[in-house]
Amino acid sequence: MKTIKEQYKEIVCGWNEERTENVSNRCTEIADEFAIGFLLYLSDWHTKKRAKQLLEIYKKEKGL
Repeated sequence: MKTIKEQYKEIVCGWNEERTENVSNRCTEIADEFAIGFLLYLSDWHTKKRAKQLLEIYKKEKGL
């Protein structure tokens, strides 16, 4: 499975390498923020720090 960043890089390829990297990084940040927001919406957790930790664990386990 490709990482989110790799998928975004495919979408924006054709730009110069630095621009591609910057856009894919920002898109990844947006996706992470959305995932955290959704997690917080569904859960009783009220700390963003804990949600970020859980997201990182999930991404690591899934190889994302």
